[in-house]
Amino acid sequence: MLNTNSEYLRPEIMDVLRAFGCEGEEFTHYFSYSGGKFFNTIEYNSEFYDFEDSFNPANDLEFKRYAKRFAKLAFYKVLSKARGIQLPWGALTGIRPTKLAVMEQTAGRDFKELFAKFGVSNENIQIVCDILAEQKPYRQGGKSLYVSLPFCPTKCDYCSFITAPIDKTGQYVDSYIDCLVREIAGAGAFADGVRSVYLGGGTPFVLSAEHLERVYKAVNSIIKQPVEYTVEAGRPDVFTEEKLNISRQNGVNRICVNPQSFNDETLVAIGRKHTAAQTLAAYQIAQKYGFDINIDLIAGLADEGVKEFEYSLKTAIALNPANITVHTLSLKAGAKLKENVKRLDIAQIGEMIALSRQMLSKSGYAPYYLYRQKYQAGGLENVGWCKPGKACVYNIDVMEELGDNIAVGANAISKRVFSAEERIERLAAPKDIPTYINKIDQIISKRIEFFK
Repeated sequence: MLNTNSEYLRPEIMDVLRAFGCEGEEFTHYFSYSGGKFFNTIEYNSEFYDFEDSFNPANDLEFKRYAKRFAKLAFYKVLSKARGIQLPWGALTGIRPTKLAVMEQTAGRDFKELFAKFGVSNENIQIVCDILAEQKPYRQGGKSLYVSLPFCPTKCDYCSFITAPIDKTGQYVDSYIDCLVREIAGAGAFADGVRSVYLGGGTPFVLSAEHLERVYKAVNSIIKQPVEYTVEAGRPDVFTEEKLNISRQNGVNRICVNPQSFNDETLVAIGRKHTAAQTLAAYQIAQKYGFDINIDLIAGLADEGVKEFEYSLKTAIALNPANITVHTLSLKAGAKLKENVKRLDIAQIGEMIALSRQMLSKSGYAPYYLYRQKYQAGGLENVGWCKPGKACVYNIDVMEELGDNIAVGANAISKRVFSAEERIERLAAPKDIPTYINKIDQIISKRIEFFK
């Protein structure tokens, strides 16, 4: 239990407590500020710890930002010493370390000094440097369009998304596509300047070729200029030549093939209904159409050890895709895995992530975007790796919040980015598919008002 005199610091402090697995223990915290100094006092296990950090904030926003950072740092120091553990990202609990680094650079400060002060490992400081260098040609930013297609063949054990097996939601598909087409058309008034389109899910390729083509034609009716156009095609068991051909004919130039693992035992354990051989076959078919292809892998699935994960890495690298994204398993609320697994082998998963960095770097891939999630194993991260010149613009724009994101469909969250004010506004659509269908007129009206 956390007792603090500054409630606005509670969420940040709790992130640190969860990282060490001690959110159920008792802490008393007192925060104060005076003369350019931030003071944090912590009582834990009947001992008192005092911390003092100097910084002169330029405004109230910067004051709150550093109050949160120094409070987290104080708790991190106490728990790191008590547990004898150093986390790879130290006291930084945010999901976008690269965005923090850019903010420091913009303010004329060396982010490496801040990261070192907050206990970030040298390896992670270096990967942030590498990512910022890779992102440099793309950081002018631009609008993006996201289209949500929340249907899947089956629900994976680790998934917490709103998606459900299509055999349970199939009765909604026709109505959903009708609404989605209307919503896309309504977004045409503010779609000028869009430089990337992303169809995600779910597993978009679980839909029929006819449904996919309706969505493609709706998008093409409002996007006239050439854009990066990605479809998260998904699992190999829903790939067909017809869907690939229609995708290519309608301007799609990037697709995601998401095996998560190339070990058949793991695929069965996580609820997948396809084999590794099917993934390889789907990849070969997709290559014929000239797509840039991304492959997703997850470190820490089922009972996989380093040896099994290494096999998946080697297999993915041998295919030579444009991008390989390596995710760290996250025990998310709402996922079946969360109900069945209480603890993960953090050390082994950390070894998997370190191995991925080593192998991908040696194979000609560079890290180009990174983000973290709550409840992620070992406080680690997800990293997208690309071949030279093959970074996914959509991923950079959205993860770094470089431009507005027009998001349509159930559970889609539109964003307006006001960079000069360091402010972002969000508009969320209903998560539930029937509710989305029933409220489509209101959703369209609200989005027009939001972007007006």
